[in-house]
Amino acid sequence: MRNQNTPIAVEGYPFIAVAGGATVALVLLSWKIPALLALTATLYIAYFFRNPQRIPPPDEHTFLAPADGVVTFLGKAREVHLGAEMMKVSIFMSVFNVHVNRVPCTGTVVDTFYRKGKFYDARDEKATFENEQSGIILETERGDKVVVVQVAGLIARRIVSYPKKGDVLRRGQRFGLIRFGSRVDVYLPADVEIRVAAGERTVAGETILGRLP
Repeated sequence: MRNQNTPIAVEGYPFIAVAGGATVALVLLSWKIPALLALTATLYIAYFFRNPQRIPPPDEHTFLAPADGVVTFLGKAREVHLGAEMMKVSIFMSVFNVHVNRVPCTGTVVDTFYRKGKFYDARDEKATFENEQSGIILETERGDKVVVVQVAGLIARRIVSYPKKGDVLRRGQRFGLIRFGSRVDVYLPADVEIRVAAGERTVAGETILGRLP
């Protein structure tokens, strides 16, 4: 699966190459200000696609944040694919956050889904129902179901998700990304003990969202 050990997500290489090539061309033309702007863009793109190493907490009974960002929603909600009431946690990623997403718990991918849609601001709750999105449904060893949904936003127009049905994913493993700025929704078992609060900042693969009782 991609991006497990690369310092920059491979999806960013074409963007970095184009911006870097433009920088070199402008330098050769001695266009100083445009060259400086192009260099700034190149550095920002490399920064945006950064892919840092993370160390998950050792407690396997905990669910980890799948994204860097801010918790914008926390509460009970009906998950349409499972037809069950679950605990939903929404994390909004700005254009300054790491955008590589991580698996919240160890489990087997029992299903995946993708739905075309609109591109409302990802902080708007109607984005849950109307925006383009991609999701995976995980089943843990004890039979709990967890749903992770990548939701496109106002600027984000490209969702990347690697897992296929039948894949066994590890807690904290990278599984995809969204460019450029969006949201990830996580649906956890209804009886989970929540360990975060609305407005709290999360670090993908390290922040504990909740724990099984």
